[in-house]
Amino acid sequence: MSAGGDLIEKTAERHLREPWDELGLAGDRAFAYQRAGATFGIWIFIASEVLFFGALFLLYTAMRLEHAADFAIAARETNIVYGTLNTALLLTSGLCAAIASQASEQKGLQRLTLWCLGATVLLGLAFMAVKGVEYSEDIEKHLLPGAGFALKEPATQLFFGFYWLATSIHAIHLSIGIALVVRLIWKEWREPGFLFESPQVEVAMLYWGFVDMIWIVLYPMLYLDGRAG
Repeated sequence: MSAGGDLIEKTAERHLREPWDELGLAGDRAFAYQRAGATFGIWIFIASEVLFFGALFLLYTAMRLEHAADFAIAARETNIVYGTLNTALLLTSGLCAAIASQASEQKGLQRLTLWCLGATVLLGLAFMAVKGVEYSEDIEKHLLPGAGFALKEPATQLFFGFYWLATSIHAIHLSIGIALVVRLIWKEWREPGFLFESPQVEVAMLYWGFVDMIWIVLYPMLYLDGRAG
């Protein structure tokens, strides 16, 4: 390697270091600082996402108040079986994620952590599969806003416009969550013990819980309206 390359490498080693090394922290104390910083960061991110989804839900509320009857008619066209099944899948995945997060804090529970992470991924994929089947059915029933829309009431297209927008955004977020968990499993396979030396499990599981909470809000909006009584 050239002298210039050696200089660059030495400079990188001097500046690219683990967080808080310069404070003289080590072991459990350093990990506690890393965990605090990582969880604070994900909570800031979640807060920004709450603002985004909050605006989306506010838009729905305004449209729902203006066109209550049409929204109730449209909501009765959604498949409550698929919606309820997906709610059960996500709630169960959230339980697995919570167990994985707690188990990752204890080195003797490595197998339990991996099993719960794997179950979280599989349940997330099952949600996506059910949602894909539901989307296919919606398209066959001509419930995609635009020319040839099946319902005659004008505001029903507003409802299904929100339905497609909100569920698509949620599916994107869930896909990101699945990718994050798969990465954790891969990292543990490549570097045994990684899950117990990094706060990334807790961070990823907090994100997963946020995605679950968004669906819990969407479920009554999209599937339960107009079905009471």
